Amino acid sequence: MPDTRHGYPIRIVLADDHELVLEGLRGLLQDEPDMEVIGTATNGLRLMEVVHQLEPDLVVVDLQMPSMDGLEVLERIRQEKLPVRVLLLTAFGDGEAMQRALELEADGFALKTDPPRQTVAAIRNVAHGHLVFPRGALRGGVGQAPTNPLTSLSDREREFLALVAEGQTNAQIADRLSVTDHTVKFHLQNIFQKLGVTNRTEAARLYHQYRPRAPR
Repeated sequence: MPDTRHGYPIRIVLADDHELVLEGLRGLLQDEPDMEVIGTATNGLRLMEVVHQLEPDLVVVDLQMPSMDGLEVLERIRQEKLPVRVLLLTAFGDGEAMQRALELEADGFALKTDPPRQTVAAIRNVAHGHLVFPRGALRGGVGQAPTNPLTSLSDREREFLALVAEGQTNAQIADRLSVTDHTVKFHLQNIFQKLGVTNRTEAARLYHQYRPRAPR
């Protein structure tokens, strides 16, 4: 992945089939000293050409585009193993699309309805290697916390949490569950959000406190 070292602007390509949105994004980023928009595209095929030509650090791509949509672009970028981070942008929260984005190892998923400063922060965070997904999606729509917080987790998430509680590293968990390190990071972020914790130690404590006990 690109090395966004201090003092080097993040080289960004924007892609959206609406010129107004492109100009709005460009205007939003033009005053950011650590960012530089080096190219734009209005469809997926053109975006792939621009990515090959300009080799950006980060692509911000609309989910809905002609020729190739955002997910198809993401899939092509991953298939070709191009060293570029990808932030998907959409006008609405689509759980199925977010899940597919995770499977294709997107670096982030942001909503067009987010405040401008939040969008800039999402772009910057993704450029520096952080996973960025809408908070509501990560929380899984959880409302009031149940008595046992582990009931808010899926069976798969409890499987990840059990390994965290064993003291396994992300690399070890990825190996045990036959997934990528990227997937482990996403699931742990999701788990921490649902449990209302900020680190592995707190998550492990809750697991040991609330996990079902084997019958004697």
